Amino acid sequence: MQAGKKRALQFACYAILCSLVCAGDDDAPKPADASDTPTLNAEQQHAVNLEVAHPVAATAPERSSALGVVLDAASLQSDESERAVAQAEEHAASAEASRLRGLYQAGAGTSLKLLETAQAEEAKARAAAELAAVRFAQHWGPLAKEPPALRQEHMDAVTSGRSLLVRADLPGRHLLGSMPARAVLEVDGIEVPGRVLGPLTEFSESQSAGLLLEIDHPPLGLAAGARIPLWLYGGERAGMLVPRDAILYGESGAYVYKQVAARTAADKTRFLPVKVTLLMPYGEGWLVQGVDDDDEIVVHGAGVLWSLEGVGARAADDEDED
Repeated sequence: MQAGKKRALQFACYAILCSLVCAGDDDAPKPADASDTPTLNAEQQHAVNLEVAHPVAATAPERSSALGVVLDAASLQSDESERAVAQAEEHAASAEASRLRGLYQAGAGTSLKLLETAQAEEAKARAAAELAAVRFAQHWGPLAKEPPALRQEHMDAVTSGRSLLVRADLPGRHLLGSMPARAVLEVDGIEVPGRVLGPLTEFSESQSAGLLLEIDHPPLGLAAGARIPLWLYGGERAGMLVPRDAILYGESGAYVYKQVAARTAADKTRFLPVKVTLLMPYGEGWLVQGVDDDDEIVVHGAGVLWSLEGVGARAADDEDED
């Protein structure tokens, strides 16, 4: 609906502009020629409410969207218990094998068969302990790398409900790159901060790279299995901040119109399309590369210039609103 209103406004402005052109300007640019550079005099710019402004230099934390799933504390407790039991059984089997080995070597009444049986049990227990440790690391990698005391603190907080663990999946991505510094979950319109513990080594059903997050003092009602949109914030990105309405999109990518000042009062002002690289949405605009803070770009009325130029392009944010 919003995109339709923009289209209607663009065509209305274009109609006004055409009436001015037909009234007394035989040298006006022709929409049929896509190679023409739009040019407008002061009266025409005022008629279509064309506005220009300088881009603003800005830095913003890199942000990626992700989908969070609250993990079950019972699964964490189960994996940790399995790991602890397997480790204890390994220690017991190893101690028994060492005891029998000492008795056998001292000739104190144990048989070789008993010793071999104990050694087999020791090997079996060691394999089970290693498997449990690998499984725990696969499910809860960042916790597995922590010292036992710190891991136990996390276990106590999660099982008591003082915190929640969340898996953050990045759809369509198999590589994480640099580690995000923090996370923000959107729970019923409320922003809830999260702490990034580290990467997970097991893909989910979405076949996406994942991170393990911890939410301290979670909102009441947020429980295992809940799916929550979230944002991951990384390092700072530097660029030029421009309004969304200034950006259009064509076959060669995103671009803005840059104003080239008229040489004399009688000349028309030219507007050149300048390709920009979209870095990330930021506030009500986009952080981009390709323009400087001393450029004058069209921040309102770019659609009219698009109509004059005849280029098949549309505002970059129209795709999200259709």
